[in-house]
Amino acid sequence: MNVDASFTPPKTVQNVSYERNAHGVGIVHFGVGAFHRAHQAVYTDGVLAKHGGDWRILGVSLQSTKGADALNAQDGIYTLAVREGKEQHLSLRLIGSITEVEAATRGTDKIFQTLAAPQTRIVTMTVTEKAYGVDRSSGSVDLSNASIAHDLKDPANPIGIIGMIVKGLSLRKDAGLKPYTVLCCDNLPKNGKIVRSGVLDFARRIDPELATWIEAHGAFPSSMVDRITPSATPELLAEVEEILGAKDAAAIETEPFSQWVVEDNFCNGRPLWEDVGVLFVDDVAPYERMKLRMLNGAHSLIAYAGFLAGHKYVRDAMADQHIHNLVEQHILAASKTLTPLSGIVFEDYGKQLIERFENPNIAHETYQIAMDGSQKMPQRIFEPAIESLEHGLDIQPFALATAVWIRYCAGITSTGKTYDLRDPREDELRSIFKSGNGNASDICTAFLELANLFPAQLQQSDIWAEQLKDQLSSILKSHPLG
Repeated sequence: MNVDASFTPPKTVQNVSYERNAHGVGIVHFGVGAFHRAHQAVYTDGVLAKHGGDWRILGVSLQSTKGADALNAQDGIYTLAVREGKEQHLSLRLIGSITEVEAATRGTDKIFQTLAAPQTRIVTMTVTEKAYGVDRSSGSVDLSNASIAHDLKDPANPIGIIGMIVKGLSLRKDAGLKPYTVLCCDNLPKNGKIVRSGVLDFARRIDPELATWIEAHGAFPSSMVDRITPSATPELLAEVEEILGAKDAAAIETEPFSQWVVEDNFCNGRPLWEDVGVLFVDDVAPYERMKLRMLNGAHSLIAYAGFLAGHKYVRDAMADQHIHNLVEQHILAASKTLTPLSGIVFEDYGKQLIERFENPNIAHETYQIAMDGSQKMPQRIFEPAIESLEHGLDIQPFALATAVWIRYCAGITSTGKTYDLRDPREDELRSIFKSGNGNASDICTAFLELANLFPAQLQQSDIWAEQLKDQLSSILKSHPLG
């Protein structure tokens, strides 16, 4: 037996408490992966249970079909698993906010019909930083990005997130409808502004009148999301099946902690997410910086240092006292680059992060976190490094994190095992090691000279360059190229 709309779970499992078919689709979400199923879909499920409304979600998978097949076979229903309390009891809850998932590679008619529907009011996305194809410094679309290039040439048949958003908005404009709010949920600084600038630039290139309409009537709130969510393991799926008495191929496990901070800027209505724990604010940026620098920055350090040390999971890396100490130092250094934030004690937040990273029940792979480093390092590591330089603070933790990432970019362990970086600049990054012949100074110089990676303040800083070279030299001694 499989989990689906006809399935009745045991009394120990929290079931969907509302009549799903009584509520229409009001949200389209791009990127229905583990994080969305543990975060935005859960908050929306809570609103539906508390208030009802037409806020169910049509999911869109831009590349994979696996997730779509798993969820669609279960009528969009899946299990959220959370381990709670000292006994680490596995608490299960069925989530019903997703109606179905459309795989874009199989066709986009249903996707655009829904984007153009009057009842669709919000488009959300968790598609990773690299998927947008927007230059963060200029705000314009990256013409070298494959999806952007394709969609500008054939805007009627887009394959990328920016092109799809623009086509959906174009359909609404032509139909005389209000635009939908575009709510980015990826770990990008000022994510709403970045997506807005990319959408407007793309629209101007194909239809200036459409761009003017979007600029006048659209909304692109920024948001900060936080919940550590690893990919589901076979062991989790087996444990969930044993408790449910049914198979759930889309089950997901996450930590008890969850946070969503959203700029209250919507153009066409929204769910009452604040009634289920979402914090609406005028300015997300301070919360965003705190999370990117303290949590995400430390996460990247753990990923690269942990992977190179042979630790598969974050929890294993945190059990390594050397890495544990480095993480504590990094979190403290990152906190010193932040301005005071009402209701937040950075020291307490840092301790909470350590506890979350140490959680023995979350199997978050270092290799999973390590992907797309060239897209993540600027906001997680380079920005606080710049502020530390400007204010005379310690830059060593940020130089160390950068050096560990650079060593990871070699694509080979100390034992000679090779691995893919899973980075859009992979070939470029790996080639530096081939030409650097293991010389830390030459490698660092070549990395600093790469276009569109390090900010000018770091490229021009002798202090930063010396710290970086010293750190990489040390790392290459402990983790030589295999």
